[in-house]
Order: sequence, then C-alpha cells, then structure tokens
Amino acid sequence: MKNKVLVVDDEQSIVTLLQYNLQQAGFDVITAMDGLMGKQLAETMAPDIIVLDLMLPHMDGIEVCKQLRQQKIMTPILMLTAKDDEFDKILGLELGADDYMIKPFSPREVVARVKAILRRIQIQTNQNEEEILDSSVIMVGSLQIFPEKYEAYFNNQHLELTLKEYELLHYLAQNKNRVLTRDQLLSAVWNYEFAGDTRIVDVHISHLREKIEEDTRKPAYIKTVRGLGYKLEEPKSE
Repeated sequence: MKNKVLVVDDEQSIVTLLQYNLQQAGFDVITAMDGLMGKQLAETMAPDIIVLDLMLPHMDGIEVCKQLRQQKIMTPILMLTAKDDEFDKILGLELGADDYMIKPFSPREVVARVKAILRRIQIQTNQNEEEILDSSVIMVGSLQIFPEKYEAYFNNQHLELTLKEYELLHYLAQNKNRVLTRDQLLSAVWNYEFAGDTRIVDVHISHLREKIEEDTRKPAYIKTVRGLGYKLEEPKSE
C-alpha cells in the first residue's frame, strides 16, 4: 500500500507543486487549505505523515500541531515556514513537530525528507528488520526502552514521545554514561545537515526531561556536562 501524506498549506501553488511531486514519488496525497480542515483530516484520514505550513487561516500550524499532540496523535509532522525566525522553528519543535523546512524550498527536498522520516519508521516498526541491532530491553533506573516495539516506559507508564524524542532517548540510552556533544547527537539523530542548529538538540532534551525527571532543574537521568554536551546515567540513590 502507498504511504499517505497530508499536505496542509493555504498557497494553492505550493499545494499543487507538492501534490504533484509526492504523487510522482509514489505517495497518496490528501490536501487541505486551512488549519482547521488539516486538523480534521489528520484525525479522520490517518495519514502516515503531515506536511504542515506554519501560517494558516482559521488555525495556524502551531495550534494544529499542539492539538494533535494533546490528543496523542503522534503522526510525524514536517513543518513548513516562510519565516526565517528562530522562535517559530523552536516553538514548532517544542510543540511536537519532527522537522521543519524554510520557504522557499525545493519540492525534491521535501520528498526526500518525507521519505527519510517514513523509512526510519518502517525500519523501526518491522520486527524482522535485520538492522535492529539489539532487541533486548534497555533499562536505566525506572526507564525501560523496547527497541523492537519502538516504545519507552517510565515508572511503568508509557511515554508519549515524538519520533525524534524517542530516537534521541534511545541513542542516549545506548551510550549510557558516555558524554555526547550536541554535534554528535545532531549527527546521530538528525541524519542530514541542520545548519549546525544545535538548539534543536536542547529543545528535545528539555522535552525528555519533562517526561522522565521529577525535577527538571536537578535532573537525575539526563545530565548536562558544561562545555561538552549531555549524558544519560543511572539516577543516584539517596
């Protein structure tokens, strides 16, 4: 079956361009011209990925992303923005977008990003995939990671994680007690150049801390190593 892509943008020329290129690449494409309709289609049509513009009528992309995540709809979101505004980029990622691109962009690059995200999901959810290196449970304190199921639990409670949050947590756990620089994390989790924007790593680290730390100001699991980066370690018993 073809993967289904939901494209939400209020510029008809962009919708037409993306629809054509995605269909040429073998995708089924659903489109919406405003945020409210995009949200409704995301809820009812179960797309495999959403290409979501930031500036939309009726409901902007940030609010669409926020409401979908609040409903525990974890469909990967590639956010598009015409603004070269760092605040908008970081805010979008903070609210659960998996990736972003700045307009103007090459439609081929959009297709490549969509394929990359879906390819990772396919690998991670395929139980017979040979590339899964370790099918055993990874345990760090009260944190449990199940690589084959692509799931994580904390205190026996299922963690609702975005694709990038999970990949980052998994990579940190695989390298437990090892200090990893922001550039290392950027390279390992985001497997394409992100123009050296290591703030993206900080945003996702902050998200993970909110989900597994009792006190985010004094983290017990994900430690900051000043001047270097981050490391995941067993919490110290009091």
